[in-house]
Amino acid sequence: MAEFRHSSSMGSRAVSSPRKRDDVASPLVPENLPDDDGGRDRHSRDRFHSFLVQFPFLNVPYLCRKDGIVLHCPRVKEPQSLWENPYSATTSWKPCAERHNGAISDLTPENETNGYIFIHAEGGLNQQRIAICNAVAVAKIMKATLILPVLKQDQIWKDQTKFEDIFDVDHFIDYLKDDVRIVRDIPNWFTDKSELFTSIRRTVKNIPKYAPAQFYIDNVLPRVKEKRIMALKPFVDRLGYDNVPPEINRLRCRVNYHALKFLPEIEQMADLLASRMRNRTGSSNPYMALHLRFEKGMKEWPRRYKNGSHLWPLALQKRKEGRCPLEPGEVAVILRAMGYPKETQIYVASGQVYGGQNRMAPLRNMFPNLATKEELASKEELDGFRKHVTSLAALDFLVCLKSDVFVMTHGGNFAKLIIGARRYMGHRLKSIKPDKGLMSKSLGDPYMGWATFVEDVVVTHQTRTGLPEETFPNYDLWENPLTPCMCRA
Repeated sequence: MAEFRHSSSMGSRAVSSPRKRDDVASPLVPENLPDDDGGRDRHSRDRFHSFLVQFPFLNVPYLCRKDGIVLHCPRVKEPQSLWENPYSATTSWKPCAERHNGAISDLTPENETNGYIFIHAEGGLNQQRIAICNAVAVAKIMKATLILPVLKQDQIWKDQTKFEDIFDVDHFIDYLKDDVRIVRDIPNWFTDKSELFTSIRRTVKNIPKYAPAQFYIDNVLPRVKEKRIMALKPFVDRLGYDNVPPEINRLRCRVNYHALKFLPEIEQMADLLASRMRNRTGSSNPYMALHLRFEKGMKEWPRRYKNGSHLWPLALQKRKEGRCPLEPGEVAVILRAMGYPKETQIYVASGQVYGGQNRMAPLRNMFPNLATKEELASKEELDGFRKHVTSLAALDFLVCLKSDVFVMTHGGNFAKLIIGARRYMGHRLKSIKPDKGLMSKSLGDPYMGWATFVEDVVVTHQTRTGLPEETFPNYDLWENPLTPCMCRA
């Protein structure tokens, strides 16, 4: 095993067109993947034959391994591509969290359920998505019936979207019918439904963050059995990863990648936006999706003391630790150093950028072909989605998911769910996660020349493109589902 290395000359690599991706049976897998010429199959066979010739005795899957903070990946001889990961990395693993038709269900009869549980899925779309996956898992752990989660109005998003406004309820319930019993509403025999939302007697409130499965069995299940119906609140990050059985983590993947399906009208609009991104020049081109997080409310701006001094040292330390978002201009410089040309088509998913157009100017100057959903679609086309902010977020999510290259600029549930889904789809789609700490040092070095900077960028990010790696203990399952949810291809 050896760590990937690039020479500085690779910063000017030629742009190659993406190959058509293989279909995977999952609601999160794009159906309208990039078109190409008719030679894709022949080209793929040629690459695979070349790979076998180079390594005739190799029968182990492509897998990167971590040594401290350094990720070491197998060497490959194929030319590097701007638009996809190495072929050997994309043929080693396949999704295996889908349900198996004909499998024997271990679901208890309805009259033997241990009780009903109810949760409020809080936050924005992606935090809600994780809460729903965890709710199904907790219901499975306790052999309880899950009442369809309510998407709680968020104080920031100011949204009142219901589950059925964004997700296909019938598909959700049917796909999981052999795992967990899910009902649409609170049972009729429970007459005082408001009590479930307000009464402390009907609420389990002492669940710690990242609780193990055993906590639910020992502490929550007895109360559910006693009261027959209980709300779990709060429920953000209330289930761990390495302290639950592997089949529970696999179930979470089943919910995330297969059961939670957006409504057809959302899927269709996202397909249309992705198609328009690919055809902006009149011919089919790959496109990049950039999740640009640079809102005023999330950045640690230095505060002024009464004596006029600032907290600059603290702010600079956070930046060195990689805890500050990249500015739009910094993202542009990094992408150019990676070799992406000025003509690259970039879909931008972002909130209101702090500094407005002035802050965006360096990025737009270096990459003028930027587009948002508002620029790709007419007002009339988007009007139907504006009544639910969550629906607009779902469009951004899907267009980013379908992109040839996805680039994040800061952490958050949106980015890690996108990266995890693209890994689950087979690792072919590049998902670039900039090393903000190392980049802050390079960007802040006034004596570093362009060639050295290019080498720094390329070498640093060679293994930060969504390649196969083990899901380590305490590693976020949503960003890397390989160990519990994928199998050798």
